[in-house]
Order: sequence, then C-alpha cells, then structure tokens
Amino acid sequence: MTDGKKQTNALWGGRFSGSPSEVMETINASIEIDQRMALEDIAGSLAHAEMLAATDIISSQDAAEIARGLEQIRAEVLAGEMKWSAALEDVHMNIEARLKEIVGEAAGRLHTARSRNDQVATDFRLWLRAACERMENLLSGYQAALVKRAEEHAGTVMPGFTHLQTAQPVSLGHHLLCWVEAAERDRGRFADARARLNESPLGCAALAGTAFPIDRDKTATTLGFSRPMANSLDGVSSRDFALEVLAAASICAVNLSRFAEEIVLWTSKRFDFASLSDEWSTGSSIMPQKRNPDAAELVRAKPGRIAGALQTLIIVVKGLPLAYSKDLQEDKPPVFQAMDDLELALMAMTGMAGDLTFNSEAMEVAAGEAYSDATDLADYVVRELGKPFRDAHHIAGSIVKLAEIKGVPLSGLSLADMQSVEAALRQDVFKVLSARASMESRTSYGGTAPIRVREQVQAWQARLAERQSG
Repeated sequence: MTDGKKQTNALWGGRFSGSPSEVMETINASIEIDQRMALEDIAGSLAHAEMLAATDIISSQDAAEIARGLEQIRAEVLAGEMKWSAALEDVHMNIEARLKEIVGEAAGRLHTARSRNDQVATDFRLWLRAACERMENLLSGYQAALVKRAEEHAGTVMPGFTHLQTAQPVSLGHHLLCWVEAAERDRGRFADARARLNESPLGCAALAGTAFPIDRDKTATTLGFSRPMANSLDGVSSRDFALEVLAAASICAVNLSRFAEEIVLWTSKRFDFASLSDEWSTGSSIMPQKRNPDAAELVRAKPGRIAGALQTLIIVVKGLPLAYSKDLQEDKPPVFQAMDDLELALMAMTGMAGDLTFNSEAMEVAAGEAYSDATDLADYVVRELGKPFRDAHHIAGSIVKLAEIKGVPLSGLSLADMQSVEAALRQDVFKVLSARASMESRTSYGGTAPIRVREQVQAWQARLAERQSG
C-alpha cells in the first residue's frame, strides 16, 4: 500500500526549499508502477555496493551494512510489509530511504557513482530478462500440451481450409503441430530479445559515466549480464530492448489468437468439431442451454491490448533527444500490462489445448465434403495417365461440375460418368476418392500423412525433453 502523506524529498531536496505541489507530486510519482521492480532494484544495489567496496570507493564495513539493510528490505518486500511513499517518487528512492532508516549514514554512500537513470535502466532490463524467460518456459509448456494431443490424433481426419472454405483433408495432429511450430518461432523471438537486452547499463550514471574508478565488468557479471553497455548515453536512454520484447509479445499474441479463433469455431454447433469442459466454458445469464468459449474469446482479444502497448511505447520514445527524459517513466506501465496479458493468455491456451475433446466422426464427415478430394483426382490423372497437371486440373474440374449437377460426391459417380469426361480413367481411380486416402497420400516432408505427423511428434517430444533436462 502506498503512503500518500506529503513530505519534502530529502534525497534530492538540497536544491529546493519548498515541497512540490500536490499535482506535481502525483504526476511525478511512479511508485505504484515501478515498485514491481523492487527485487531487481535490490539486486542491482547489492551488486553496486559490492563493487564499490572492491574498488575501495566505499569501505567494506559500509558495504556490509548496506548489504544487511538491503537483505532486510528484500525480506520486507517479499512479505508484503514494505511501506511505499508517493512523496519519494519511485522504487529507488523508497528503498534508499528505508535503507537509511535501517543502517543510517552508510545508506548515503550507496548512490556513489550511479544515477537513477542507469539504475532504472538496469532494473528494467533485469525485469524484462526474467519476463522473457518466463514466456519461453510457458511457450514450451504450451507446445508440450499440443504435441501430446497431436500424438493422440495423428490419424484423425479433418478438413483443411483455405479462405475458410473446405480445401483438402488433413490430419488433426498435423493441424495442431502447426501451432507448435509457430510457438517455437515465438520462443525464438523472446530468446533473441533476451540475449540482446542482456547488457548492463549500471555505471553509465546520469548520462556521461563517472569519475570514480568503478568496475563495470564486475557488476555486469554479478547481475548475469553478458557485458556492460559500451556507451553511457545509450545505456540510460535506449528503450528499444523493451520495444523488441513488446514486438515479440504482439506476434505471439496474434498466433495464440488465431488458434483461439479456431477453438471458438470448432466448439460451435455449426462446426461441432470439439467441445470444452466446464473448466473452460461459461454459461449465459438468460439462455440456460449456452456453453460459451469465453477463455478462447478473451485470448482472441489480447492482441489488441498487447499490440496497443507496443504502439504506446513507440509513441513515448519517438523523437526523444539524448539522453534521459522523464517521458521514459511511461515505459513500464504498457510493458508490465502486456506481459501480464500474454502470460495469462499462454496459460489459458495451454489449459484449453489439453482440455479439448474432439469429435473425430464429425471432422471426418466434414473432411469429405465440398469435393475436397478433387486435387487427389487431378494427381491421379497426372500420375496414372501421364497428363500435364494443367490438363489434369481441367479434367478434375469438369468431373466436379458433373458431380455437382448430379448432387453426389466424386465417389458417388459411376466410372462411366467419369469416362464421359476422360475416357482413359480406370476403376482404380476410386481408391483415391476419400478423405482418409487423401490425407494418407500426402507423404512429402512436412506433409499431413499420419506417418509424417508421427515422425514430427517424436522429433518434438525429443526436443522438448532435451530442453526440459537442459
């Protein structure tokens, strides 16, 4: 809870004789948002104090007292006992003020050779690094749930669609593995963003570095960064790392929303391909028969919020001159909200992927509708009769037209009917005219044949097991 009591800010008040107005204090304070980075701020301060002692900038006794106080504050934060004050503006000044209460004068030495500018940039990178790792782990869990269902349904036939029109029969397992592949690219984007942001701004100070003989490599190593940032202006002012994470989050949310839309369609009575249990459905306040896929619909809506967060931050940083400007205080609200939204969406999609019950019979019936085996007929004409594909396409199209006139599927035509279009057709043409035969024939690498799907399932199982063990 934030303490709203107004007080003169003793941490930067030497230049000022009065207190800020109530409106100024309100617009300037960020503690309601950035207290979320308290643990990152404490970690950065512990590393900084350790380095200051190692370079003889402060005494080892002061460093020990600072560390003792910071560990106490960490415990208070974790226990929910830390009292936050809007008058102290932000997480950094709140923690420093509390540190002074605990250890006294030594607390004032902690801020030697650093600024809130490099401090907040360090905290933000640490927070986002952990957030990216969380998203990668959640995506792996989502993939595992999909792979399990793909293994169960490698041989289940469903209609594949283009333009949301029935196109060709595919394996349900193949369809689910499509979203596993998309999730892997999402993981890669978060991993790439995490690697790129993993540089330490600590020691860049306000904008120009510091005259103290600090060891930036030491603090970078202590905090798990790959290296210190090479340019102090860049260290305190750049936020492209946050934009990159939000871009990855936006793309991930879009991918999730596409599968969520399919769940919405599949669970409707018009499709009747799948159902969700009570755990993942809601009812209607007026229509007792309703079972609504609200979780999927909410995931479908998340890209609006997450992509909106990306646009918000783009507009915040657009046109900002070097180095730090207070505008950058507005960087964290959209990022925190977007990552919360994505985390929830990933958990919901993982839950629904494991919960779906598929109506295999309805799927197979639908897969055979709308002349979905027409391409197989054309392929037969190419393979067995030696016709060019364009000629075969025309022959198959003419036979489809004849079947439409007669109101039957292709397999419902007689051989004589087909030979009225192409005399060379033989009785064995009927072997290719079923949804299952069509699905099983697509044996090319990456194709939908169950044998290929099972190979991909095994490959993904091995990949995910290796990732979990490593």
